[in-house]
Parts: sequence; C-alpha cells; structure tokens
Amino acid sequence: MTGYSATKEDQLKRLRRIEGQVRGLQRMVEEDVYCIDVLTQIASVTKALQGLGVRLLEEHMRHCVLDAAAHSHADGQAKVDEVVAAVDRLLRA
Repeated sequence: MTGYSATKEDQLKRLRRIEGQVRGLQRMVEEDVYCIDVLTQIASVTKALQGLGVRLLEEHMRHCVLDAAAHSHADGQAKVDEVVAAVDRLLRA
C-alpha cells in the first residue's frame, strides 16, 4: 500500500488541476500571449507541482518511513536514505 492511498482522490484532483494549467499554457503560447504572462503561469504550475511533491513526501514519511522504522532500524535507515534522495531530486528540479 502506498503512503498516499488515503488521499489518492485529493492527489488526483490536484494533478487534474495542474494538467488544466499546463493546457492553459499551451493555449497561451498558441495565442502568442505576452512572454511575462506565460512565465508567470509557468511559475504557478511549478509551485503547484512542488506543493504536490511535498505532500507526497510528507505522506511517504508518515506511512512508509515510520512503518519501516518500527520494523527495524536498518529498514528505517534505508527509508530515510530514500527520502533524502527524493528531497535532493525535488530541490534540483
């Protein structure tokens, strides 16, 4: 079971909203909208994706990491290492 199973519908709703924002970006480019307005919308989409990533990370830590740590120190440490790598990827994006 994934850590976000309990909030799956919320996550899907957020992704659909982000998908709509990206389609809006496509329309903006097709309609030759002013560059700064397109960049503003790109920043909005980026923040929405980052917010989703943070929520998924939090749910992973509350579910998967805590469960692994309760099982054994080694399993917990492996999950912590996994989270650190995930945070590194999120920050580099």
